[in-house]
Amino acid sequence: MRRDLRARPSRPWLRGVVVLLLVLTWTGVASVGGPLVGRLSEVQNNDNADFLPDDAESTEVADRSAGFSGSSALPFFVVVEDTGGLEATDRDAVSRWVEDLPGTAVPYDTEAAGTDETVLLQDYLSDEPIVPVPSEDGQALLVSVPVDGEAAGGNLPDGEGAIFGIADALRDSLAEDVARDDGPQAYVTGPGGILADLVTAFAGIDGTLLQVTLTVVFVILLLVYRSPLLPFAALLSALFALSLAGGLIYALADSGVIDLNGQSQGILFILVVGAATDYALLLVARYREELHDHESRWTAMKVAWRASVEPIAASAATVVLGLLCLLLADLGSTRGLGPVGAIGITAAFLAVLTFLPVLLLVPSLLAGLIVVGLGAAVVGIALGAVFALVAVVALLVAIAVLAVARLRVLRRHRDDAGAADDEPLPWYARVPAGRWLFWPRVPRLDHVHSRDVVGSGAGVWGRVAGLVGHHPRAVWVVTLAALLGLAAFVPQFKADGIEQTEVFRDRVESVVGQEVLAAHFPAGSGSPAQVVAPQEDLAAVLDVTAGVDGVSAAAPTTDAPPGAPPELGEPVVVDGLVQVQAVLEPAYDSPEAEDVVADLRAALDTVGDDVLVGGQTATNLDVRDASGRDLRVIVPTVLLVILVVLVLLLRSLVAPVLLVLANVVSFAATIGASAIVFNQVLDLPGGDPSIPLYGFVFLVALGIDYSIFLMTRVREESAAQGTRPGVLVGLAVTGGVITSAGIVLAATFSALATLPILFLLQIAFIVAFGVLLDTLVVRSLLVPAAAYDIGPRVWWPGRLARGADGVAGRGRHLAPGQEPDAGSTASSARTPQHAAEPV
Repeated sequence: MRRDLRARPSRPWLRGVVVLLLVLTWTGVASVGGPLVGRLSEVQNNDNADFLPDDAESTEVADRSAGFSGSSALPFFVVVEDTGGLEATDRDAVSRWVEDLPGTAVPYDTEAAGTDETVLLQDYLSDEPIVPVPSEDGQALLVSVPVDGEAAGGNLPDGEGAIFGIADALRDSLAEDVARDDGPQAYVTGPGGILADLVTAFAGIDGTLLQVTLTVVFVILLLVYRSPLLPFAALLSALFALSLAGGLIYALADSGVIDLNGQSQGILFILVVGAATDYALLLVARYREELHDHESRWTAMKVAWRASVEPIAASAATVVLGLLCLLLADLGSTRGLGPVGAIGITAAFLAVLTFLPVLLLVPSLLAGLIVVGLGAAVVGIALGAVFALVAVVALLVAIAVLAVARLRVLRRHRDDAGAADDEPLPWYARVPAGRWLFWPRVPRLDHVHSRDVVGSGAGVWGRVAGLVGHHPRAVWVVTLAALLGLAAFVPQFKADGIEQTEVFRDRVESVVGQEVLAAHFPAGSGSPAQVVAPQEDLAAVLDVTAGVDGVSAAAPTTDAPPGAPPELGEPVVVDGLVQVQAVLEPAYDSPEAEDVVADLRAALDTVGDDVLVGGQTATNLDVRDASGRDLRVIVPTVLLVILVVLVLLLRSLVAPVLLVLANVVSFAATIGASAIVFNQVLDLPGGDPSIPLYGFVFLVALGIDYSIFLMTRVREESAAQGTRPGVLVGLAVTGGVITSAGIVLAATFSALATLPILFLLQIAFIVAFGVLLDTLVVRSLLVPAAAYDIGPRVWWPGRLARGADGVAGRGRHLAPGQEPDAGSTASSARTPQHAAEPV
């Protein structure tokens, strides 16, 4: 029997004080950070132009072009269409609508804002003229509404983004003054309309995504734990972690320290819930193990916590450092995800190692929190949020005080058992010891050990360990061949960019409007490429620009009256520079248009190095180029960082290299499988250029977690009974909990698919599939089989590489249940770890 390891008598009062401090600390974090999680959308920025580095060519052009327009305009395109032909009355209605536009009210929630102040569109419009442009077929009018980009990036009085309110104002006024059921229809599209629809799509992150994620995780945890209370412990830890992360990120994004967009916010929710649940599964499984060997749950938790902190810390450090490598990115949205994700993982790490143990050790507190949550919901509905918050704080303090009092009573009852027998315990001290939290599968003090389970070959993971032990080389060779077969499809993965209208999985208004625009006007109308050049190069620039394939027209910006042909005016000169507007034949937001801009830049380089090309299409091109550069820089950096962490953790060189190579192969196989699914099954149009980088960081950084959980346990067992027996025991004992963790993380990322954004759907599939591949194949078969085949040399040059292996002769593999020979390092003095119950 293992002795309870306590250096000095327990101090219930000290435990109570620590529990109280932790509860109060995390309650304070939740009360401050929780509301800020719901306000993260207020500090989002989803404009690609704001994410580019200052030295990007399109950024330089935007700065120089401001002198021509007086502002950095974000155009909304209004397309009015009547396939039967627009009548004079329709054109007059559009003209009156344009005249009244500055006085149009921008709608917002006056009750939420606490004011009824009128906000007008004129506060957001730039100084450029607004002129309706008819199509050649007479069936449509195009109105470009230039909005000041800086003003549109702010918030309305109710805290919602101004970009969303502007789109609503345009749509409401068009529906009232222009559109008719039996006549013309009006659509709001263009860069501004698309951005507004993105804001609307990401609005589901605050509610829908989090609800779906928590529901899915709760159902999985119910199946894993088969306990009605344990899932609440894990989810509460995740929610408190999310409150901490959300509060910090809101403050940093609001002050401009980091960039936050809708994609980063959605990934943050998934990362925090998934990582916290994974870490909770590992800690709970080890705690359950120790309860089989220790009568005191406090001692069991101390042993479990010490055994779990190293792999959990290594896992968190790997993911955090991998995410921080994104700070090397040129693209602001990618760079911003680094600290956002790192803060989320750190919060999950802190919550699981400080708050979750409290819930496990004092399950009455967990039950109280559940009651508090339900009570707060009822009070909040009946009396309001303020009363609900006061009720929550009061109840939590009362529960904490009762918990401390209970510990003191039980201590006194134990110390004076004879007198206490005749004295009934207070009601708050009659709750059974903390093991009831695991009901109905309560762990007993039975000293059942893992070696007995592994040796019997019982259970799924006992049989998997047996397969690895009997045929290690065949297992890893076949597994590697299958993974490489999937990796062969990597060249078919399409990530060259898509049209902005294809970002949506639904046919939102901006998508329909873009289709209508393309049907009646040159696809690039309304958002031409902007060429800025010295005044003396104007003629050469016009000549070269008109000769580039894909450019339908080119004309300088002149001082001609609004609506008049440019040739009736003189070119506008600002600081010795002129501006040329180049209308593209492809849609401005398409990859084909980006290729035309790339050709235009190359052609204009022959005119002079100071001739620059910008505009919305050029911005998209610079984003694509920056994504490619970030992939080339960040991928090797992430691999190097992870390798260093693994070397420090495992005190070896061979094992870390094995794990990194295995996960790289797993990532390649995942991308190959994704190419098959996206192209052949889902028939998707392509993908964002940043998808491979995001997928790589998440899969390699997160996928390595499961190998870390496995190999830290294998190293622990190898120190006592040899490498090959240690591999089998480690695989069998950790199989259930690691598989459960992988399923939970895959399910949480799958929740991203509920949002109508193509990028998130693709990331959801890539990460979910990749995590399951890592969990069920790489960690279960490839890594343990290869490590078993290599033997003690897997720990080279560490101490374990020089020890005996627990096998009689070279090349002889130890099967599950087979005892090491007398010369092995297996120590009879060490009692093997007890079994983790199948998870």
